[in-house]
Amino acid sequence: MSMTKFGGRWAHACAATVLAGFLMSGSAALAQGKPATPAPQATPAPKVLVANVNAIFAASKVGQDIERQVKAYRQAEETQFKGEEEALKREGQTLQQQIAILAPSVQKQKRAAFEAKVAAFQKKVHDRDLLIQGGAMQAQQQVENALGPILQGIMAERGANVLLDRRAVVLAAGGLDISQVAVDRLNKKLPSVKVNLVAPPPGAEQGAPAQ
Repeated sequence: MSMTKFGGRWAHACAATVLAGFLMSGSAALAQGKPATPAPQATPAPKVLVANVNAIFAASKVGQDIERQVKAYRQAEETQFKGEEEALKREGQTLQQQIAILAPSVQKQKRAAFEAKVAAFQKKVHDRDLLIQGGAMQAQQQVENALGPILQGIMAERGANVLLDRRAVVLAAGGLDISQVAVDRLNKKLPSVKVNLVAPPPGAEQGAPAQ
């Protein structure tokens, strides 16, 4: 699973408009005990910052650490299943050569047995993929939990009330992009996380075992 997909989820969550500091005011009660009439609320003038959440993930120590661990899991998976995959290919080739001289009933039986082996192998690989995917999602969630307060803190420091995804902005004046500041703070707060092999949340699985 690519880190770009993870970053895309962040962009959706973190680049949403954030409004804060509504000006609240009240008015004195009217004569003869009539209820107070609330004064109209003032809409704060927008002060915008931008951030490229994908770039924050890719440039941060923790993002690179997650990508390294996922890559290592994928390489180990490939090594683990390579021998079994090659054996199935050889068995399939042998069956293809022999099938013409077998009786129809035997052909059907051998095909069914071989297809069952292939399906079992595909499920084994798929189940392993899901564990890697679930671990990456769990690690991503930890980074999201750390990055959210960082972005909010930078906004508060600069008096901003809107944070936009940098990829959706055509032009922006210098100083509005807080991506590097966020990277620096994320590096200090969360330099690494452990990617464990866990099942993804229900409904979050990507893809299904090939048939």
